[in-house]
Amino acid sequence: MKPSSASELTAPAPAHTTETTVNRRHRFAAELIALVYITVIAEIAYATGAFYVLFPELAALSHDVFTRPRGTWAEAPVLLVITPVITSAIGIFFTRALPYGYLSVLLTVGGAVAVILALRSPIAPAISAGLLPLVLGVKSWWYPPSVLLGTVLLVALSLSWKRLTSVPLPMAGRTTEDIEEDAVEQVPVPADYYWLVALMLFVVIGLSAVQWTGLRFILFPPLVVIGFEMFGHTAICPWAKRPLLLPLACFMTAAGGLISWRLLGQEPAAAACAMAWGMLVLRIFDLHVPPALAVALLPFVMASPTVAYPLSVGIGTLSMTLWFLLYQSFLGKVRSVA
Repeated sequence: MKPSSASELTAPAPAHTTETTVNRRHRFAAELIALVYITVIAEIAYATGAFYVLFPELAALSHDVFTRPRGTWAEAPVLLVITPVITSAIGIFFTRALPYGYLSVLLTVGGAVAVILALRSPIAPAISAGLLPLVLGVKSWWYPPSVLLGTVLLVALSLSWKRLTSVPLPMAGRTTEDIEEDAVEQVPVPADYYWLVALMLFVVIGLSAVQWTGLRFILFPPLVVIGFEMFGHTAICPWAKRPLLLPLACFMTAAGGLISWRLLGQEPAAAACAMAWGMLVLRIFDLHVPPALAVALLPFVMASPTVAYPLSVGIGTLSMTLWFLLYQSFLGKVRSVA
């Protein structure tokens, strides 16, 4: 056997190996920063007594902007700040004006979607910011400023993080999936608006299930965000490619959030544990569903969550999945006829 030369012994590692190592280190650091951010927000919420400062979709937003510092959400800092604030104000307005029901939910969701389309904002979690006060019965006008506090802090941290990771892509913690997704993320929503009709019909169906069962969290706020992306951006939505995993992933993140709340109570560490569990679940399923992290934090803004919460989330996401598959089948037939 021929002995290795000195140059062979000292040859650098393959580029893809180095890239993978950097990506893993970047992702670990990004997720750690997201956990610290959520812990700080939770501390503010518990110290002030304003529980709605811990707006659950901050988990989804923070995870995405830190792990993907050049993704669509991170690249729109102004919209990241203002879109959830505007929709949260819409939510408070309709919560104060109308009781929870078909009219108030449809007006709130419709208003939030209209804001996103009018601003051409990529911040879909803002829909949840509008629906959350209606579902929880929050009527305080302090809610929009609380959302503003969280989004401003998030943008400040994300801009600093982006400067720290200003190295050639994809070395800045981005996977091949991220690169492919970003290449087409600017594709606008379909002009035919079949998707919007399908989404609003599902809201009606979900609300009917809520009225029938009494389980209000069948139509939990992040579910509408999940549906907005599935129906409006089907070609680039990561979970639209594997919709059957969605109910299980969301059920598990909801259950983890409930268990964290039960074991640790209303503590910042509990919120961090819930989010960490959510990130682990998504890693296990290899699924990029940021709203599922918001699902993990919802128990911390609920009055008295029970086991009915993860069951409701499971029912809601399964219903959404089946409705989406039915919509895809219908759309295929329409296009074949055309």
